[in-house]
Amino acid sequence: IALAPYQHLEEDMKSLKQVLEMKNQQIHEQEKKILELEKLAEKNIILEEKIQVLQQQNEDLKARIDQNTVVTRQLSEENANLQEYVEKETQEKKRLSRTNEELLWKLQTGDPTSPIKLSPTSPVYRGSSSGPSSPARVSTTPR
Repeated sequence: IALAPYQHLEEDMKSLKQVLEMKNQQIHEQEKKILELEKLAEKNIILEEKIQVLQQQNEDLKARIDQNTVVTRQLSEENANLQEYVEKETQEKKRLSRTNEELLWKLQTGDPTSPIKLSPTSPVYRGSSSGPSSPARVSTTPR
C-alpha cells in the first residue's frame, strides 16, 4: 500500500518523455521557421532597395521622355516651317523660271514690247533657224 502512489511513476515518466520530445520537436520546427522568416526578411530588404532604385530610374526615364516630347514638338514645328518655306521657295523658283522663259521668248521673237532685240548670233538666242520657238521650248540653261 505504501508503494501505491508510485505505481504509475514509470508510466508518468514515459508520458512526460513523450511530451518533452514533442515540445523539443515543436521548438526545432519553430526555430527552422524563424530562420526561414529571417531569410525572407533579408530578401525583402534587398528587394525594397531594388524597388527604390527602379523607381528612381523610372522617374528619370519619365523626365527624359518629357524632355524628348518637348524637343520632338519643337522639331516638328521647325520641320513644318521649313517645309512651308521650301514650298514657297519652290513656287517662287517656278514663277521666276516661267518669267525668264517668257522674257527669252519675247526677246527671240522680236516682240515689239521688248526693249532689246537679239541677233541670231547672241549667246542667249537659242531659237531654231526656221523661226522662233514657243516659250515652252526655249532652253533656260545657264551659260
